[in-house]
Amino acid sequence: MSNNTPIEQKYNKWIILLSIVIPLAVAILFYVKIPNATPLPFLPPIYATINGITAVLLIIAVIAVKNGKRKLHENLMKCAIGCSLLFLGMYIAYHMTTPSTKFGGEGAIKYVYFFILLTHILLSIAIIPLVLITYVRALAERFDKHKKIAKITFPLWVYVAITGVVVYLMISPYYSY
Repeated sequence: MSNNTPIEQKYNKWIILLSIVIPLAVAILFYVKIPNATPLPFLPPIYATINGITAVLLIIAVIAVKNGKRKLHENLMKCAIGCSLLFLGMYIAYHMTTPSTKFGGEGAIKYVYFFILLTHILLSIAIIPLVLITYVRALAERFDKHKKIAKITFPLWVYVAITGVVVYLMISPYYSY
């Protein structure tokens, strides 16, 4: 027997599906190029900026809820989710139309870059179900459970957003256009 509310039960299948489909789609689409597509080299600075905005929204949202401004928190979180979706769309569009850029740094910086990139990628996969579960628990008004998982989701999501900007800044000198 499940302790989930009807709202949580309604969304559980979607959470599982999206948590599997999004990372798989990104992985597959990263290697699929649209034939004769116009490259979109202008997108990385835009989606890196969106990552930065997401981090700021998340921090302000936590401050808002700690100050009892629940509606502001809710709206900021919806904006953060919207920014993440916008990022995802642009990221996929860029990688389906534009050749990948190789990091050109050497020595210790190369290891730092790949460490940040690897943790960013792995946590961006993990953050999908965490964000969705956290959001659904708020929708279901299970604020005790929402708060418990949000304490895990928040720092990981902020890390993913900030490292997205860092990865862009580190690789941007090596873009060829």
